[in-house]
Amino acid sequence: MSKKIISEVLLEVAEAIETGNFGKKIKVGLTTLGSEHGSENLIKGAQLAKNDLFEIVLIGKGHEDFQSYETESEDEAHKIMENLLDSGEISSCVTMHYNFPIGVSTVGRVVTPAKGKEMFIATTTGTSATDRVEAMVRNTIYGIATAKSVGIKKPTVGIINIEGARQTEKILLDLKNNGYDFEFTESQRADGGAVMRGNDLLMGTPDVMVTDSLTGNLFMKIFSSYHTGGDYEAQGYGYGPGIGEDYDRKVLILSRASGSPVVAKALQYGYEIALGNVSEKARVEYKAAQKAGLDKIFAELKNKKQDSKSSEEVKMPEKEIVTASIAGVDILDLEDAVKALWKQGVYAESGMGCTGPIILVNTEKEELATNILKDSSLIS
Repeated sequence: MSKKIISEVLLEVAEAIETGNFGKKIKVGLTTLGSEHGSENLIKGAQLAKNDLFEIVLIGKGHEDFQSYETESEDEAHKIMENLLDSGEISSCVTMHYNFPIGVSTVGRVVTPAKGKEMFIATTTGTSATDRVEAMVRNTIYGIATAKSVGIKKPTVGIINIEGARQTEKILLDLKNNGYDFEFTESQRADGGAVMRGNDLLMGTPDVMVTDSLTGNLFMKIFSSYHTGGDYEAQGYGYGPGIGEDYDRKVLILSRASGSPVVAKALQYGYEIALGNVSEKARVEYKAAQKAGLDKIFAELKNKKQDSKSSEEVKMPEKEIVTASIAGVDILDLEDAVKALWKQGVYAESGMGCTGPIILVNTEKEELATNILKDSSLIS
């Protein structure tokens, strides 16, 4: 054994005694090309994140403080990154503008402004599914898995009040009732419920805020740069790791506008999800959801959409005065809800209340209409 090898072993033992970490040190990669603020901004982020818990490996423009794989091409940097991930040389990698396959999307992590609470945004880039509601259900699973991988044992879930929220809530309730173990949170607004208002977004009411990826991307940009004017993202942990049902590459995304503080936090995030093995956490969550009927629910969702396209014309009943409102119908289901009531001889109209879509019926028929909508699985 050479003197160099002996010195390296002794150094590793000394570091292990000092840090208490006797396992193989995790390496987190960082590609250093493509930032709107230059490679120096990314390298500065690596210097801010440098610590004794994990090693940082630079890919692209290198630096003497770090192990580096140098190239001037972003495409080549991604190839090097993928090879290092697949070989196990690095455990995760932070990069920009990376194309994930359909079924994989990223879970962002922000710090809310009022109380400094951390919150996961599920999801922020990529596409979990081509159907909006299916994607948001999958995003929920991705968010729960990611939160658990960084040490939150029982992450709470809220769904932001956008198109598809009520359908997503119903499917998640079905999964929960069938044995999938997770916890909804309650809105801090007076009307409560698992569907979150904008206030809850700012307060960080849930641990995991479920949304579609385009809306999530917008949230990330606002949370990270609301006090800098938008051209420099200074807060939070970036757009997060790409998570899928059976996806192993731990690739975390940054915006090209991300500043060095976000780069540093993203590297820390990369270490935490590698240490917590987020890929395995996602597989466990998926199996639990599938055991609770996830695949069957998705099949029924697709069949319902096909049936609605070929549904027969329904004659509108005689008009009545409608003053009673029924909430809880998703905006994507409004037309189907009205037709379901018409079919049973109950006159109804659709509308929009302050908390979202509503169905308007005659006061005397409110209970009947509510039961019809429940039986039709249009409200919970």
